[in-house]
Amino acid sequence: MNSEVKVSTHVGPRGTLELLSQKEVAAVGDSAQQRQLFDLFRRCALAVLNTGEESDDAEAIFDHYRDFSINIRQRTRGLTLEINNAPQSAFVEGRMIEGVRQNLFAVLRDIVYIGTEIFDSRRFDLNDSTGITDAVFHILKHAHVLHPGLLPKTVVCWGGHSISRPEYEFTKEVGYHLGLRGFDIATGCGPGAMKGPMKGASVGHAKQRTKDARYIGLSEPGIIAAEPPNPMVSDLVVLPDIEKRLEAFVRLAHGIIVFPGGAGTVEEILYLLGVMTDPGNRDQILPVVFAGPSHCRDYFASLDRFLRTVLGKAADGLYEIIVGDAGAVGQRMSRQIRQVTRQRVRDEDAFYFNWLLNVPIAHQMPFEVNHESVAGLRLSKDRPVNELLVDLRRAFSAIVTGNVKDHGIRMIKRHGPFEIVSDKHLVTALDDLLRGFSAQGRMKLSGAYKPCYVVKSV
Repeated sequence: MNSEVKVSTHVGPRGTLELLSQKEVAAVGDSAQQRQLFDLFRRCALAVLNTGEESDDAEAIFDHYRDFSINIRQRTRGLTLEINNAPQSAFVEGRMIEGVRQNLFAVLRDIVYIGTEIFDSRRFDLNDSTGITDAVFHILKHAHVLHPGLLPKTVVCWGGHSISRPEYEFTKEVGYHLGLRGFDIATGCGPGAMKGPMKGASVGHAKQRTKDARYIGLSEPGIIAAEPPNPMVSDLVVLPDIEKRLEAFVRLAHGIIVFPGGAGTVEEILYLLGVMTDPGNRDQILPVVFAGPSHCRDYFASLDRFLRTVLGKAADGLYEIIVGDAGAVGQRMSRQIRQVTRQRVRDEDAFYFNWLLNVPIAHQMPFEVNHESVAGLRLSKDRPVNELLVDLRRAFSAIVTGNVKDHGIRMIKRHGPFEIVSDKHLVTALDDLLRGFSAQGRMKLSGAYKPCYVVKSV
Protein backbone atom coordinates (compact mmCIF):
# COMPACT_ATOMS: atom_id res chain seq x y z
CA MET A 1 0.00 0.00 0.00
CA ASN A 2 1.43 3.34 -1.05
CA SER A 3 2.06 5.20 2.19
CA GLU A 4 2.85 8.67 0.84
CA VAL A 5 1.38 9.92 -2.44
CA LYS A 6 -2.33 10.75 -2.66
CA VAL A 7 -4.20 12.49 -5.46
CA SER A 8 -6.99 15.09 -5.56
CA THR A 9 -9.06 15.67 -8.71
CA HIS A 10 -12.46 16.15 -10.32
CA VAL A 11 -13.91 13.43 -12.55
CA GLY A 12 -17.11 13.13 -14.58
CA PRO A 13 -18.94 10.23 -16.21
CA ARG A 14 -18.84 9.38 -19.89
CA GLY A 15 -21.86 7.72 -21.47
CA THR A 16 -23.66 6.91 -18.20
CA LEU A 17 -24.97 8.83 -15.23
CA GLU A 18 -24.77 12.23 -16.87
CA LEU A 19 -28.41 12.53 -15.82
CA LEU A 20 -29.18 12.16 -12.14
CA SER A 21 -32.27 13.81 -10.78
CA GLN A 22 -32.10 16.19 -7.85
CA LYS A 23 -33.78 13.47 -5.78
CA GLU A 24 -31.09 10.96 -6.69
CA VAL A 25 -28.29 13.39 -5.84
CA ALA A 26 -30.09 14.24 -2.59
CA ALA A 27 -30.14 10.52 -1.74
CA VAL A 28 -26.53 10.94 -0.65
CA GLY A 29 -27.19 14.23 1.11
CA ASP A 30 -27.19 15.59 4.65
CA SER A 31 -29.86 13.77 6.70
CA ALA A 32 -28.78 10.91 8.96
CA GLN A 33 -30.16 8.27 6.59
CA GLN A 34 -28.68 10.01 3.58
CA ARG A 35 -25.30 10.38 5.24
CA GLN A 36 -25.33 6.65 5.97
CA LEU A 37 -25.88 5.99 2.28
CA PHE A 38 -23.18 8.48 1.35
CA ASP A 39 -20.71 6.85 3.75
CA LEU A 40 -21.46 3.53 2.07
CA PHE A 41 -20.68 5.13 -1.30
CA ARG A 42 -17.48 6.68 0.05
CA ARG A 43 -16.19 3.35 1.35
CA CYS A 44 -17.04 1.51 -1.86
CA ALA A 45 -15.48 4.31 -3.93
CA LEU A 46 -12.25 4.11 -1.94
CA ALA A 47 -12.17 0.35 -2.49
CA VAL A 48 -12.47 0.83 -6.25
CA LEU A 49 -9.78 3.52 -6.27
CA ASN A 50 -7.52 1.17 -4.29
CA THR A 51 -7.58 -1.43 -7.06
CA GLY A 52 -4.23 -3.13 -7.52
CA GLU A 53 -2.97 -2.75 -3.97
CA GLU A 54 -1.90 -6.04 -2.39
CA SER A 55 -3.90 -5.92 0.83
CA ASP A 56 -7.10 -7.62 1.97
CA ASP A 57 -7.15 -5.90 5.37
CA ALA A 58 -10.15 -3.59 5.03
CA GLU A 59 -9.52 -2.00 8.43
CA ALA A 60 -5.96 -1.05 7.46
CA ILE A 61 -7.13 0.36 4.11
CA PHE A 62 -9.76 2.60 5.67
CA ASP A 63 -7.39 3.70 8.43
CA HIS A 64 -4.65 4.57 5.94
CA TYR A 65 -7.01 6.73 3.88
CA ARG A 66 -8.83 8.42 6.75
CA ASP A 67 -8.43 11.76 4.96
CA PHE A 68 -9.97 10.47 1.71
CA SER A 69 -13.11 12.36 0.69
CA ILE A 70 -15.47 12.29 -2.26
CA ASN A 71 -18.39 14.60 -2.99
CA ILE A 72 -21.05 14.65 -5.69
CA ARG A 73 -21.46 18.00 -7.41
CA GLN A 74 -24.63 18.42 -9.44
CA ARG A 75 -24.08 20.64 -12.46
CA THR A 76 -26.59 22.03 -14.93
CA ARG A 77 -24.92 19.85 -17.57
CA GLY A 78 -24.50 16.74 -15.44
CA LEU A 79 -22.45 15.88 -12.38
CA THR A 80 -18.86 15.55 -11.30
CA LEU A 81 -17.14 13.81 -8.42
CA GLU A 82 -14.80 15.92 -6.31
CA ILE A 83 -12.12 13.58 -4.96
CA ASN A 84 -9.43 14.35 -2.40
CA ASN A 85 -6.52 12.22 -1.13
CA ALA A 86 -7.22 9.20 -3.32
CA PRO A 87 -4.72 6.33 -3.91
CA GLN A 88 -2.17 7.22 -6.58
CA SER A 89 -2.52 3.73 -8.11
CA ALA A 90 -5.86 4.81 -9.66
CA PHE A 91 -4.13 7.42 -11.86
CA VAL A 92 -1.59 7.60 -14.65
CA GLU A 93 0.05 10.95 -15.43
CA GLY A 94 -2.55 12.70 -13.32
CA ARG A 95 -5.56 11.17 -15.09
CA MET A 96 -7.80 8.50 -13.61
CA ILE A 97 -7.44 5.13 -15.32
CA GLU A 98 -10.50 4.61 -17.52
CA GLY A 99 -11.46 1.23 -16.08
CA VAL A 100 -11.27 2.65 -12.56
CA ARG A 101 -13.41 5.63 -13.60
CA GLN A 102 -16.06 3.33 -15.09
CA ASN A 103 -16.15 1.17 -11.96
CA LEU A 104 -16.35 4.26 -9.76
CA PHE A 105 -19.49 5.44 -11.52
CA ALA A 106 -20.89 1.89 -11.51
CA VAL A 107 -20.62 2.01 -7.72
CA LEU A 108 -22.44 5.36 -7.65
CA ARG A 109 -25.13 4.01 -9.98
CA ASP A 110 -25.77 0.95 -7.81
CA ILE A 111 -25.59 2.67 -4.43
CA VAL A 112 -28.04 5.38 -5.56
CA TYR A 113 -30.39 2.83 -7.16
CA ILE A 114 -30.34 0.54 -4.14
CA GLY A 115 -30.90 3.45 -1.78
CA THR A 116 -33.72 5.11 -3.74
CA GLU A 117 -35.46 2.24 -5.55
CA ILE A 118 -34.80 -0.94 -3.56
CA PHE A 119 -34.79 -0.06 0.14
CA ASP A 120 -36.55 3.31 0.03
CA SER A 121 -39.52 2.05 -1.96
CA ARG A 122 -42.66 -0.01 -1.50
CA ARG A 123 -42.07 -1.69 -4.82
CA PHE A 124 -40.05 -4.59 -3.40
CA ASP A 125 -41.08 -6.72 -0.42
CA LEU A 126 -37.67 -7.72 0.96
CA ASN A 127 -39.27 -10.10 3.47
CA ASP A 128 -40.74 -12.18 0.67
CA SER A 129 -38.83 -14.62 -1.53
CA THR A 130 -40.39 -13.38 -4.77
CA GLY A 131 -39.79 -9.76 -3.77
CA ILE A 132 -36.10 -10.41 -3.07
CA THR A 133 -35.61 -12.16 -6.41
CA ASP A 134 -37.38 -9.28 -8.15
CA ALA A 135 -35.02 -6.82 -6.44
CA VAL A 136 -31.95 -8.82 -7.58
CA PHE A 137 -33.32 -8.89 -11.12
CA HIS A 138 -33.89 -5.13 -11.22
CA ILE A 139 -30.43 -4.33 -9.83
CA LEU A 140 -28.87 -6.45 -12.59
CA LYS A 141 -31.22 -4.97 -15.18
CA HIS A 142 -30.39 -1.42 -14.08
CA ALA A 143 -26.68 -2.29 -14.42
CA HIS A 144 -27.28 -3.45 -18.02
CA VAL A 145 -25.87 -6.96 -17.54
CA LEU A 146 -29.05 -8.78 -18.68
CA HIS A 147 -29.15 -9.26 -22.46
CA PRO A 148 -32.20 -11.18 -23.72
CA GLY A 149 -30.76 -11.76 -27.19
CA LEU A 150 -27.78 -13.86 -26.06
CA LEU A 151 -27.63 -17.64 -25.93
CA PRO A 152 -26.48 -19.16 -22.59
CA LYS A 153 -22.77 -18.48 -22.27
CA THR A 154 -22.11 -17.06 -18.79
CA VAL A 155 -19.71 -19.11 -16.69
CA VAL A 156 -19.43 -18.13 -13.04
CA CYS A 157 -15.98 -18.73 -11.55
CA TRP A 158 -15.50 -18.91 -7.79
CA GLY A 159 -12.28 -19.31 -5.86
CA GLY A 160 -9.95 -17.70 -3.37
CA HIS A 161 -8.32 -14.28 -3.56
CA SER A 162 -5.33 -15.76 -1.72
CA ILE A 163 -3.99 -18.55 -3.96
CA SER A 164 -0.57 -19.78 -5.07
CA ARG A 165 1.01 -18.78 -8.38
CA PRO A 166 0.49 -22.25 -9.96
CA GLU A 167 -3.18 -22.12 -8.95
CA TYR A 168 -3.53 -18.65 -10.44
CA GLU A 169 -1.92 -19.79 -13.70
CA PHE A 170 -4.35 -22.72 -13.83
CA THR A 171 -7.34 -20.36 -13.49
CA LYS A 172 -5.93 -18.35 -16.41
CA GLU A 173 -5.58 -21.51 -18.50
CA VAL A 174 -9.17 -22.53 -17.78
CA GLY A 175 -10.30 -19.01 -18.63
CA TYR A 176 -8.39 -19.25 -21.92
CA HIS A 177 -10.29 -22.42 -22.88
CA LEU A 178 -13.57 -20.76 -21.93
CA GLY A 179 -12.68 -17.69 -23.99
CA LEU A 180 -11.92 -19.84 -27.04
CA ARG A 181 -15.47 -21.15 -26.75
CA GLY A 182 -16.94 -17.66 -26.57
CA PHE A 183 -18.04 -17.80 -22.95
CA ASP A 184 -18.46 -14.69 -20.81
CA ILE A 185 -16.94 -14.79 -17.32
CA ALA A 186 -18.58 -13.71 -14.06
CA THR A 187 -16.62 -13.69 -10.79
CA GLY A 188 -16.52 -11.95 -7.44
CA CYS A 189 -14.38 -9.36 -9.30
CA GLY A 190 -11.37 -9.45 -6.95
CA PRO A 191 -7.80 -10.78 -7.35
CA GLY A 192 -6.58 -14.38 -7.46
CA ALA A 193 -9.09 -16.93 -8.76
CA MET A 194 -11.47 -14.09 -9.62
CA LYS A 195 -8.98 -12.29 -11.86
CA GLY A 196 -7.28 -15.29 -13.49
CA PRO A 197 -10.24 -16.67 -15.48
CA MET A 198 -11.02 -13.20 -16.85
CA LYS A 199 -7.42 -12.63 -17.87
CA GLY A 200 -7.17 -16.00 -19.58
CA ALA A 201 -10.53 -15.60 -21.29
CA SER A 202 -9.43 -12.25 -22.74
CA VAL A 203 -6.69 -14.05 -24.67
CA GLY A 204 -9.13 -16.68 -25.93
CA HIS A 205 -11.58 -13.97 -26.95
CA ALA A 206 -8.83 -12.06 -28.75
CA LYS A 207 -7.77 -15.16 -30.69
CA GLN A 208 -11.35 -15.79 -31.78
CA ARG A 209 -11.86 -12.07 -32.51
CA THR A 210 -14.83 -12.21 -30.16
CA LYS A 211 -16.49 -8.82 -29.91
CA ASP A 212 -18.39 -7.54 -26.88
CA ALA A 213 -17.02 -10.21 -24.52
CA ARG A 214 -18.09 -9.53 -20.95
CA TYR A 215 -16.19 -9.83 -17.67
CA ILE A 216 -18.86 -9.40 -15.00
CA GLY A 217 -17.86 -8.65 -11.41
CA LEU A 218 -20.43 -9.03 -8.64
CA SER A 219 -19.52 -7.50 -5.28
CA GLU A 220 -21.16 -6.14 -2.14
CA PRO A 221 -20.23 -3.28 0.20
CA GLY A 222 -18.81 -5.45 2.96
CA ILE A 223 -16.32 -7.32 0.80
CA ILE A 224 -15.34 -4.82 -1.91
CA ALA A 225 -12.50 -3.21 0.09
CA ALA A 226 -10.76 -6.56 0.65
CA GLU A 227 -11.49 -7.68 -2.92
CA PRO A 228 -11.50 -4.51 -5.09
CA PRO A 229 -12.47 -4.93 -8.76
CA ASN A 230 -9.58 -6.31 -10.76
CA PRO A 231 -8.55 -4.50 -13.97
CA MET A 232 -10.30 -7.05 -16.20
CA VAL A 233 -13.83 -6.29 -14.94
CA SER A 234 -15.93 -4.69 -17.68
CA ASP A 235 -19.31 -4.81 -15.91
CA LEU A 236 -19.25 -4.13 -12.17
CA VAL A 237 -22.40 -4.61 -10.08
CA VAL A 238 -22.62 -3.90 -6.35
CA LEU A 239 -25.39 -5.87 -4.65
CA PRO A 240 -26.72 -4.80 -1.21
CA ASP A 241 -25.49 -7.84 0.75
CA ILE A 242 -23.84 -11.23 0.39
CA GLU A 243 -27.14 -13.11 0.08
CA LYS A 244 -28.33 -11.04 -2.90
CA ARG A 245 -24.87 -11.27 -4.41
CA LEU A 246 -24.99 -15.06 -4.20
CA GLU A 247 -28.48 -15.16 -5.69
CA ALA A 248 -27.30 -12.96 -8.55
CA PHE A 249 -24.54 -15.47 -9.28
CA VAL A 250 -26.84 -18.50 -9.48
CA ARG A 251 -29.52 -16.63 -11.45
CA LEU A 252 -26.96 -15.45 -14.04
CA ALA A 253 -24.95 -18.68 -14.25
CA HIS A 254 -25.21 -21.20 -17.04
CA GLY A 255 -22.35 -23.12 -15.44
CA ILE A 256 -20.15 -22.73 -12.36
CA ILE A 257 -16.45 -23.53 -11.92
CA VAL A 258 -15.00 -23.59 -8.40
CA PHE A 259 -11.25 -23.13 -8.03
CA PRO A 260 -9.29 -23.60 -4.78
CA GLY A 261 -10.15 -21.10 -2.09
CA GLY A 262 -10.80 -20.61 1.59
CA ALA A 263 -13.78 -19.81 3.79
CA GLY A 264 -15.42 -17.49 1.25
CA THR A 265 -15.31 -20.16 -1.45
CA VAL A 266 -16.87 -22.74 0.88
CA GLU A 267 -19.58 -20.20 1.75
CA GLU A 268 -20.40 -19.93 -1.95
CA ILE A 269 -20.40 -23.71 -2.38
CA LEU A 270 -22.71 -24.26 0.61
CA TYR A 271 -25.13 -21.64 -0.72
CA LEU A 272 -25.14 -23.28 -4.14
CA LEU A 273 -25.64 -26.81 -2.77
CA GLY A 274 -28.35 -25.57 -0.43
CA VAL A 275 -30.23 -24.22 -3.44
CA MET A 276 -29.61 -27.24 -5.67
CA THR A 277 -30.73 -29.78 -3.02
CA ASP A 278 -34.08 -28.00 -2.65
CA PRO A 279 -36.78 -30.37 -3.95
CA GLY A 280 -38.10 -27.65 -6.25
CA ASN A 281 -34.83 -27.76 -8.21
CA ARG A 282 -34.77 -31.49 -8.85
CA ASP A 283 -35.07 -31.01 -12.61
CA GLN A 284 -32.79 -27.98 -12.89
CA ILE A 285 -29.53 -28.33 -14.82
CA LEU A 286 -26.67 -26.22 -13.47
CA PRO A 287 -23.26 -27.79 -14.19
CA VAL A 288 -20.72 -27.40 -11.38
CA VAL A 289 -17.05 -28.33 -11.77
CA PHE A 290 -14.38 -28.15 -9.04
CA ALA A 291 -11.07 -27.56 -10.83
CA GLY A 292 -7.42 -26.99 -9.98
CA PRO A 293 -3.86 -27.98 -10.88
CA SER A 294 -2.56 -31.45 -10.06
CA HIS A 295 -1.15 -30.49 -6.64
CA CYS A 296 -4.69 -29.57 -5.50
CA ARG A 297 -5.86 -33.19 -5.56
CA ASP A 298 -5.65 -33.42 -1.77
CA TYR A 299 -7.38 -30.05 -1.38
CA PHE A 300 -10.40 -31.20 -3.34
CA ALA A 301 -10.41 -34.60 -1.66
CA SER A 302 -10.61 -32.84 1.71
CA LEU A 303 -13.37 -30.54 0.48
CA ASP A 304 -15.26 -33.49 -0.98
CA ARG A 305 -15.03 -35.40 2.34
CA PHE A 306 -16.39 -32.41 4.21
CA LEU A 307 -19.31 -31.94 1.81
CA ARG A 308 -20.17 -35.64 1.91
CA THR A 309 -20.05 -35.57 5.70
CA VAL A 310 -22.64 -32.81 5.55
CA LEU A 311 -24.77 -34.03 2.64
CA GLY A 312 -24.30 -37.77 2.61
CA LYS A 313 -25.64 -39.36 -0.57
CA ALA A 314 -27.35 -36.10 -1.49
CA ALA A 315 -23.92 -34.93 -2.72
CA ASP A 316 -23.95 -37.45 -5.57
CA GLY A 317 -24.20 -35.79 -8.95
CA LEU A 318 -24.15 -32.20 -7.66
CA TYR A 319 -20.58 -31.52 -8.78
CA GLU A 320 -17.61 -33.18 -10.43
CA ILE A 321 -13.90 -32.73 -9.81
CA ILE A 322 -11.36 -32.24 -12.62
CA VAL A 323 -7.73 -31.89 -11.56
CA GLY A 324 -4.73 -31.02 -13.73
CA ASP A 325 -6.52 -30.63 -17.08
CA ALA A 326 -7.72 -27.11 -17.90
CA GLY A 327 -8.78 -28.11 -21.40
CA ALA A 328 -11.07 -30.82 -20.03
CA VAL A 329 -12.77 -28.22 -17.83
CA GLY A 330 -13.57 -26.09 -20.89
CA GLN A 331 -14.81 -29.09 -22.87
CA ARG A 332 -17.00 -30.31 -20.02
CA MET A 333 -18.53 -26.89 -19.44
CA SER A 334 -19.24 -26.49 -23.15
CA ARG A 335 -21.10 -29.81 -23.34
CA GLN A 336 -23.08 -29.09 -20.19
CA ILE A 337 -24.10 -25.60 -21.24
CA ARG A 338 -25.58 -27.05 -24.40
CA GLN A 339 -27.81 -29.12 -22.11
CA VAL A 340 -28.70 -25.97 -20.18
CA THR A 341 -29.74 -24.31 -23.45
CA ARG A 342 -31.98 -27.22 -24.38
CA GLN A 343 -33.59 -27.20 -20.95
CA ARG A 344 -34.26 -23.45 -21.01
CA VAL A 345 -35.91 -23.82 -24.43
CA ARG A 346 -37.99 -26.78 -23.26
CA ASP A 347 -39.10 -25.07 -20.04
CA GLU A 348 -39.52 -21.66 -21.69
CA ASP A 349 -37.21 -20.08 -19.12
CA ALA A 350 -35.15 -16.99 -19.90
CA PHE A 351 -31.56 -17.43 -21.07
CA TYR A 352 -30.37 -14.31 -19.22
CA PHE A 353 -31.90 -14.92 -15.76
CA ASN A 354 -32.94 -18.29 -14.32
CA TRP A 355 -36.43 -17.49 -13.10
CA LEU A 356 -37.39 -21.15 -12.58
CA LEU A 357 -34.60 -21.80 -10.07
CA ASN A 358 -36.14 -21.96 -6.60
CA VAL A 359 -34.10 -20.08 -3.98
CA PRO A 360 -35.65 -20.72 -0.54
CA ILE A 361 -36.26 -17.70 1.66
CA ALA A 362 -33.83 -19.01 4.31
CA HIS A 363 -30.99 -18.56 1.82
CA GLN A 364 -32.17 -15.07 0.85
CA MET A 365 -32.58 -13.39 4.22
CA PRO A 366 -29.50 -11.37 5.26
CA PHE A 367 -27.57 -12.79 8.21
CA GLU A 368 -26.27 -10.17 10.61
CA VAL A 369 -22.90 -11.42 11.81
CA ASN A 370 -22.14 -10.84 15.48
CA HIS A 371 -20.98 -12.98 18.37
CA GLU A 372 -24.50 -13.75 19.55
CA SER A 373 -25.85 -14.72 16.13
CA VAL A 374 -22.85 -16.94 15.37
CA ALA A 375 -23.10 -18.71 18.74
CA GLY A 376 -26.78 -19.35 18.00
CA LEU A 377 -26.13 -21.33 14.82
CA ARG A 378 -27.18 -24.97 15.09
CA LEU A 379 -24.66 -27.17 13.30
CA SER A 380 -26.07 -30.64 13.87
CA LYS A 381 -26.34 -33.69 11.65
CA ASP A 382 -29.75 -34.34 13.20
CA ARG A 383 -31.22 -31.39 11.29
CA PRO A 384 -32.64 -31.65 7.77
CA VAL A 385 -29.86 -31.11 5.23
CA ASN A 386 -31.43 -27.98 3.76
CA GLU A 387 -31.61 -26.34 7.21
CA LEU A 388 -28.09 -27.43 8.14
CA LEU A 389 -26.66 -25.96 4.92
CA VAL A 390 -28.22 -22.57 5.73
CA ASP A 391 -26.49 -22.38 9.12
CA LEU A 392 -23.22 -23.81 7.82
CA ARG A 393 -23.15 -21.16 5.11
CA ARG A 394 -23.74 -18.52 7.76
CA ALA A 395 -20.86 -19.88 9.85
CA PHE A 396 -18.48 -19.48 6.91
CA SER A 397 -19.93 -16.03 6.23
CA ALA A 398 -18.98 -15.10 9.80
CA ILE A 399 -15.42 -16.32 9.22
CA VAL A 400 -15.14 -14.20 6.07
CA THR A 401 -16.49 -11.22 8.02
CA GLY A 402 -13.95 -11.67 10.79
CA ASN A 403 -11.11 -12.23 8.33
CA VAL A 404 -11.41 -9.33 5.89
CA LYS A 405 -14.40 -7.03 6.51
CA ASP A 406 -13.65 -3.80 8.32
CA HIS A 407 -16.44 -4.04 10.90
CA GLY A 408 -15.77 -7.74 11.41
CA ILE A 409 -12.07 -7.21 12.11
CA ARG A 410 -12.92 -4.51 14.64
CA MET A 411 -15.55 -6.77 16.21
CA ILE A 412 -13.00 -9.55 16.74
CA LYS A 413 -10.51 -7.10 18.26
CA ARG A 414 -13.11 -5.89 20.75
CA HIS A 415 -14.80 -9.16 21.72
CA GLY A 416 -12.46 -11.97 20.71
CA PRO A 417 -13.08 -14.78 18.20
CA PHE A 418 -16.49 -16.03 17.14
CA GLU A 419 -17.55 -19.26 18.84
CA ILE A 420 -18.85 -21.83 16.35
CA VAL A 421 -20.63 -24.68 18.11
CA SER A 422 -21.05 -27.98 16.29
CA ASP A 423 -22.07 -31.52 17.22
CA LYS A 424 -19.46 -34.25 17.34
CA HIS A 425 -20.43 -35.57 13.90
CA LEU A 426 -19.39 -32.34 12.22
CA VAL A 427 -16.85 -30.70 14.49
CA THR A 428 -13.86 -32.79 13.39
CA ALA A 429 -14.60 -32.38 9.68
CA LEU A 430 -15.21 -28.64 10.12
CA ASP A 431 -12.10 -28.08 12.22
CA ASP A 432 -9.89 -30.15 9.89
CA LEU A 433 -11.09 -28.23 6.83
CA LEU A 434 -10.50 -24.83 8.41
CA ARG A 435 -7.10 -25.79 9.83
CA GLY A 436 -6.08 -26.97 6.38
CA PHE A 437 -7.09 -23.64 4.85
CA SER A 438 -5.08 -21.77 7.45
CA ALA A 439 -1.98 -23.97 6.98
CA GLN A 440 -2.18 -23.53 3.20
CA GLY A 441 -2.39 -19.72 3.48
CA ARG A 442 -5.93 -19.51 2.10
CA MET A 443 -7.31 -17.15 4.73
CA LYS A 444 -5.21 -14.01 4.14
CA LEU A 445 -3.06 -12.56 1.37
CA SER A 446 -0.09 -11.85 3.64
CA GLY A 447 1.08 -11.97 7.23
CA ALA A 448 0.48 -14.51 9.97
CA TYR A 449 -3.13 -15.60 10.23
CA LYS A 450 -4.81 -15.45 13.63
CA PRO A 451 -8.15 -17.30 13.46
CA CYS A 452 -11.23 -15.16 14.06
CA TYR A 453 -13.13 -18.22 15.30
CA VAL A 454 -12.98 -21.22 17.60
CA VAL A 455 -14.85 -24.45 16.89
CA LYS A 456 -16.41 -26.17 19.90
CA SER A 457 -18.25 -29.46 20.24
CA VAL A 458 -21.51 -30.00 22.09
